[in-house]
Amino acid sequence: MAAAASSAPPLLAFLPLLLLLAAFSPAATATAARSSNPKAPFPAVIPLHLQSLRQQRARAGSSAAKHVAAAAADGASASDGTAAKPFTAHYFPQELDHFTFTPNASMLFYQKYLVNDTFWRRPSGGKGAAAGPLFVYTGNEGDIEWFATNTGFMFDIAPKFGALLVFIEHRFYGESKPFGNDSYKSAKTLGYLTSTQALADFAVLIRSLKHNLSAEDAPVVVFGGSYGGMLASWFRLKYPHVAIGALASSAPILQFDYITPWSSFYDAVSQDYKSESLNCFSVIKATWDVLDERGANDKGLLELSKQFRACKTVKYADSIQNWLWTAFTYTAMVDYPTPANFLENLPAYPVKEMCKIIDGYPTNTDILEKAFAAASLYYNYTGNLTCNPIEGEDDPHGLGGWQWQACTEMIMPMTVSNESMFPPSSFSYDERSEECLESWGVRPRPHWVTTEYGGYKIDKVLKRFGSNIIFSNGMRDPWSRGGVLKNISSSIIALVTEKGAHHLDFRSATKGDPDWVIEQRRQEVEIIQGWIDQYHQDMTEIYY
Repeated sequence: MAAAASSAPPLLAFLPLLLLLAAFSPAATATAARSSNPKAPFPAVIPLHLQSLRQQRARAGSSAAKHVAAAAADGASASDGTAAKPFTAHYFPQELDHFTFTPNASMLFYQKYLVNDTFWRRPSGGKGAAAGPLFVYTGNEGDIEWFATNTGFMFDIAPKFGALLVFIEHRFYGESKPFGNDSYKSAKTLGYLTSTQALADFAVLIRSLKHNLSAEDAPVVVFGGSYGGMLASWFRLKYPHVAIGALASSAPILQFDYITPWSSFYDAVSQDYKSESLNCFSVIKATWDVLDERGANDKGLLELSKQFRACKTVKYADSIQNWLWTAFTYTAMVDYPTPANFLENLPAYPVKEMCKIIDGYPTNTDILEKAFAAASLYYNYTGNLTCNPIEGEDDPHGLGGWQWQACTEMIMPMTVSNESMFPPSSFSYDERSEECLESWGVRPRPHWVTTEYGGYKIDKVLKRFGSNIIFSNGMRDPWSRGGVLKNISSSIIALVTEKGAHHLDFRSATKGDPDWVIEQRRQEVEIIQGWIDQYHQDMTEIYY
């Protein structure tokens, strides 16, 4: 990829919703053994496992996180001796292009999806109990197993609803690459990576799965967090005949065009730190100029490499800036009230803990020493890393395709204001267009998302035709500023928590959950139950 234009700050030009520094080259795609019986709804396969996180690889000899064991109906299980997972992996023959009839359109690729049917109430036929619902996760910009293992809420509520859980991988991510290792080769292959194609994939797979399971009348509710939450809400709007409702967590569907102030994301990150400690905010704000000054020559870069314990001497001061920027931004996103390891192993309320580290130093301590110590909480909370891979990192979650999406339709303008703790920066549609043309040979369609899905005056528009969508947001999450924060109608509900973080409500329930998280999840369950009850009532009126 070409370097970002000088007016753009690090990380801003191609900002993924989950990982700000996605690598540009895809990880190698493994080959899965597939069932010879195409009619089997859950063909037995050899599960392929999620690529380990960088930190997990560093401590490979330590005990792995325990997975909930749940037997699937077809008996598929891990064959490589690893711990059983709460789902089984399957592959669906998906068409490449749903919207044209060109020769390549009917080409098939295998789309990965995960299933847990432990608590599913199967169709009984006759006048017995109705089949349990399908709870479907609309996959994000990465490996689907990563999202499934971090969406414990769906597993928690499955018994109550007798639900079948399905997690569908997004095309061009994880193992669902239509052209294998050549999928990211050029615009000729990547041209099939669009949100509209992804939504159509979900619709086709869901309908086929219901048919194969003889569960045509089972209601479907879609779930998604972050970009997946955007897809879930858009799926409900585009395919209301397939899904009766959607729970969209931390879904910034208004982060486009001029709907949301462009500086809102980094203003929110800065406010998270300022709310904990003004000194903490001020130290981080002062870090960047010092870093630029010391990294202006080779001698300075060598000293910085030692100070930041880089695994190898860094070539650019910007690399350390990105390393710090990522730590501060992600920590704000995942400022959870309980310990978590979604991105890295972190303690409860990690922003508060970072600021405690900074505030604990004497006033005259070197400012970069303070910044390094704070960032180390994000990267090395467990203390297992002996050095920091600041340059040349890999892409552990398979997010490489987002660089293409951010250069075509996912144009989310972002700037950094003077009030932010990050260096001020601007955004230009023209500069972005030139960057993307140089990188991929295509120009963005910056206003396509609002044309295809809407966004302007969303309260008035959805009030007239939309229904059954929950938009959940936590205001500690900087992405919340681009989300729906007010109720639109009696069935399009905004659930907002003041201290919530990035799709916190989707995480597994723990004993340490504060009351406000418990209440948010309770409301979500109650609303979803209402959708399902109304669906069955409507179906009864149709048949009788």
